Amino acid sequence: MLTRDDFRKRFGGNAVIGMVHVVALPGAPLFGGSMRAIVDSALRDARALRGGGCDAIAFENFGDRPFFKDRVPAETVAALTRVIVEVVAEVGMTFGVNVLRNDASSAIAIAAATGAAFIRVNVHTGAMLTDQGIIEGRASETLRMRAALAPDVLIFADHMVKHAAPLVTIDEIQAAKDLRHRGLADALIVSGAETGAEPDRGSFARVREALRDAPILIGSGLTEANAGTFADADGAIVGTSMKVDGRVDAPVDPDRVKRLVAAFKRA
Repeated sequence: MLTRDDFRKRFGGNAVIGMVHVVALPGAPLFGGSMRAIVDSALRDARALRGGGCDAIAFENFGDRPFFKDRVPAETVAALTRVIVEVVAEVGMTFGVNVLRNDASSAIAIAAATGAAFIRVNVHTGAMLTDQGIIEGRASETLRMRAALAPDVLIFADHMVKHAAPLVTIDEIQAAKDLRHRGLADALIVSGAETGAEPDRGSFARVREALRDAPILIGSGLTEANAGTFADADGAIVGTSMKVDGRVDAPVDPDRVKRLVAAFKRA
């Protein structure tokens, strides 16, 4: 498993991973009818993230709502792979992939085909009640598939993932320890209740204290204003606050990227 020192060597200190929110792909209800337009949109955002100083980028099929609970169809995998290949060929950045809502198998397959450094898994261990229904972690399958197809790909796993709730009252610290030590997650992601929401600062501090050697990332809600609050995070995955006017459906704003990256690096 990845240590904090390993993470810093690979991604830098206080690493900022900028989100490329890929618009609706073929087959999704909001698909606009043009793959070229999808690729161009992703390229525009990736260029802005690179220009603003992000250490890495992450692709996800954000526009495909409502999301499938588990496996996505073949057309989603094919289209997302095309987007990633075309964008990375130009921007040349370290990158990862998240296949929403919880298709770790497809994420690993795409990572193996495209050379991704990491995948993000929303529910890696345990179970959560989500707007897609009950999602159960499949760490045993995911780790074995990674070993077979892409052993160097890292697993960044959400702890108490956003847009979800546990089925019963749980010990959040024990759940974090299980995610790291039993689910073998390379890094843990701590988020707020929904996209763009700041994590609970007390929860973040408790997880950080319990897992001193594990890389812990902020998964939502990091802004220029609160960057200093989360200085003990090893990195952040940032989308909404780097968009024009802080709107999740807007293009990435290069100036907002620069300011946030600078604020988090200073922290």
